[in-house]
Amino acid sequence: MTRIPTQLLALLVLAVATLPSLGQSFQPKAIRFTGAPDYSDQELLNALHLTPGTVLSYAEMNTYAQKLVDTGMFSSVSFKFDGQDLIFQLAPASGLLPIRLNNLSFPAGKDLDDKLHRQFPLYHGALPPRGGLTDGIRAALEQMLAAQNIKASVAAAPFNDPALHKPSAVGYSIVSPLVVVGDLRTEGAIVALDPKASAILVKFPGTIYDAENTPRQIESDFTAYYKDQGYPEPAVHVTANLKPVVTPTAIRIPLRVSIVPGVQYKLAGIQLIPGLLVAQADFDRQFHFRPGDVADGERLRDAWRFIEQTYHDRGYIQARIQPESTADQAKKTIGYVVTVDPGPVYTMGKLTIDNVTDDLRAAMLAAWKMPTGSVFNESAIAGFFNTQGVNPALEQVFSGVSFKYTLHPNDDVRTVDVNLTLEKKP
Repeated sequence: MTRIPTQLLALLVLAVATLPSLGQSFQPKAIRFTGAPDYSDQELLNALHLTPGTVLSYAEMNTYAQKLVDTGMFSSVSFKFDGQDLIFQLAPASGLLPIRLNNLSFPAGKDLDDKLHRQFPLYHGALPPRGGLTDGIRAALEQMLAAQNIKASVAAAPFNDPALHKPSAVGYSIVSPLVVVGDLRTEGAIVALDPKASAILVKFPGTIYDAENTPRQIESDFTAYYKDQGYPEPAVHVTANLKPVVTPTAIRIPLRVSIVPGVQYKLAGIQLIPGLLVAQADFDRQFHFRPGDVADGERLRDAWRFIEQTYHDRGYIQARIQPESTADQAKKTIGYVVTVDPGPVYTMGKLTIDNVTDDLRAAMLAAWKMPTGSVFNESAIAGFFNTQGVNPALEQVFSGVSFKYTLHPNDDVRTVDVNLTLEKKP
C-alpha cells in the first residue's frame, strides 16, 4: 500500500500545529480540493465517500488523504484545516494509461467507461499501472463477468505495445479459465463460403482469444483473400457480441464474421514500360494475362516476383518493382503500368557453408561457379544444386539433402555474401 512520504507527514503536522489537540474533532464548513482540475470536488468527495458537514478528527482527515494516495491517481496529497475549511492539496500522478481488455467477453469503450465511472468517480478513462483504483476496476470486471455467469479470475498488468516498446495500456486479462475462440458465424452478402475461404474459418476456433488481435487477424485474412479474388474493397467486420460458451476448462468466445466483398474487378491489362530487363512479349508469354481475366492477386504477385527475380539475376538485388494501378469505376476494371527502380549492381562476395563436413565444404567451394567479384546471380544458387552430369559425387550428396540460403548484402562495397545450410531430407 502506498504511504504519504515522511516529509509530507511533517508538513501535515505543521499545518495543524495550532490545533488544541490532535484528538479533537472539527466540523469543516467546506471541503475543497486544489491542484487537480480534471476532477470535480464532487467526484473527489464521492471517491472518498465523504459528505460536507461531517465531523472529523485530525486522524480521520489524515486517513482520507491517505485514501486518495492509495488510489494511485495522485503522486502526493496533503491537507490543511484553517479552522473553517478543510482543503486537500493534490498532485496528479503522471503516466496514466487507457485500459485494454485483453480477452474479456465484453468490449471496451464508452459504455464500459461510463459504467466504471459511476462506480469509481476518479476513473476518467485512464489508470496508473498499479494502485488501488486499478485493482478496484479489476474486481469490478470480475463482478461483471459473474453477472454473465462466468466465474473467472482477472489480472491487471501493463500492456507493452511492441511497436512503441513501452507500456501503452493497463491490460486486464482473464487468467483462469483459459479463453479461446469459439465458433465463427458468417453473415452479410457472403454466408456460404468456397473451400479456400472456409479454410480461414476453421483455423481459428480453439486458438487463444485476444479481444483486439483475433478479430483483426480474421479481418485481415478474409480481406486479403477477397482482394486476391479481384474484389478491391471488401468490407469484413468481426464482432464478439454473442454469448460466451463456458465449460469447466475454457471460455469460448463465438464471433460474427460479416463479409460484403463488393464488386469484382476484371483486368484491363498490364503494361511494362519500355527498357525493363523483362520485355513485354516475354512477360505475356510467361503469364498469359488477358483483358477480362479476374484481377487475381496471387497471380499478380507471382508476376511481380518474376520481374524482381530477373533483376536479382543481373545483380540488382535491391530492385523495387512498382506496379501502379488505375481503376475504372464505370467498367469495373483495373489496369497496371509496371516500372522498376533497379538500384545499383552488386557482385558476389564471400560464400560460407554450414552443417557439412570439412571435406564436403571443400568440394562445394571448389565446384561453386560464381566467383568473388562476378555479377551476382541469385538463380545460380538453385542451379548449383540442380546440375546434372557435372559432378556426380556432389549430385549424389545433394539428392539426399535440402538446402536454404541467406543473402547478406554489403551496401558500402555493393557485394553479397551467401550463406548455405544443408539439412538431411526426412
